[in-house]
Amino acid sequence: MDFQILITNITNPTLLFFALGTIAALVKSDLEIPESSVKFISLYLLFAIGFKGGQELAHSGFNNEIIYSLLFGLVLSATIPLYTFFILKKRLSISDSGAIAAAYGSVSAVTFVAAVSYLESQNISFGGHMVAVMALMESPAIIVGVILMMKFEKSNENKVNIKSILHHSFTNGSVLMILGSIVIGFIADTKQAEGIKPFTTDIFKGFLAIFLLEMGMVTARRFKGFLKYGFFVTFFAIIIPAINGCIVAYASQFVTEDVGNRFIFAILAASASYIAVPAAMRLAAPKADPGLYIPMALGVTFPFNITLGMPLYYMIINAF
Repeated sequence: MDFQILITNITNPTLLFFALGTIAALVKSDLEIPESSVKFISLYLLFAIGFKGGQELAHSGFNNEIIYSLLFGLVLSATIPLYTFFILKKRLSISDSGAIAAAYGSVSAVTFVAAVSYLESQNISFGGHMVAVMALMESPAIIVGVILMMKFEKSNENKVNIKSILHHSFTNGSVLMILGSIVIGFIADTKQAEGIKPFTTDIFKGFLAIFLLEMGMVTARRFKGFLKYGFFVTFFAIIIPAINGCIVAYASQFVTEDVGNRFIFAILAASASYIAVPAAMRLAAPKADPGLYIPMALGVTFPFNITLGMPLYYMIINAF
């Protein structure tokens, strides 16, 4: 592994603010970001990513690579829950297995943001259509996870109307914001869009740093309750994303030759949702423990990806 890349990533200001948030929670500091501010910042990040992606998509137009990329993303999102569910159900309940499988098949918008920041630090560009790929990968995993729970759950308590889950997964605030921003960015006049560029670009990293400060505090607070589940879930939350990311880092060369796009594919495959999936699982799997699948995604997988995962996937992409 290129240790210079690893050091550069670890000393990234946004990641250091994540570490500060973790420390603040561990020492029981009264540092706190108002909930309304956190919600605004999260919506801002999704808006900025989606709008810029829509603009890029409008400039690049549709071609075979974009179509293949969208299909590849959908296949990944639907496939990852299938095999992870059967690994998990050997040790965990059907509800917990389905919820975790859905989380790991879906994607983390915040990890995507961190990946974009990483690419910028390496002076590597990526296609705007990858934002659309990310948005489309949110829902298939949720649907597959629910179907698996409905099939294997012995009782009927967990059986939920698939139509309502599908509706909820697409109308979830984070998904709707990024999909809507992509569409607006795509149809917006280029000259008019320049007027909001300072808002969508110049202050982006500052807001990301504050958001990751909050994520660090949330991670540390939720991690204690997660420890009762033992080593298996921790091992899963590191090894499975690493395997997914490494395989996709290699296999993505058959979809696109662009290094930035391949890196985004790898990080999407390796990430786990802790926003859209928990919201959907409240309806679909009330018996699933949020104290399990949220800390797995946010407390283990997210830090792994932004410290060791990204340099690892980048190295594999450069090797192949």
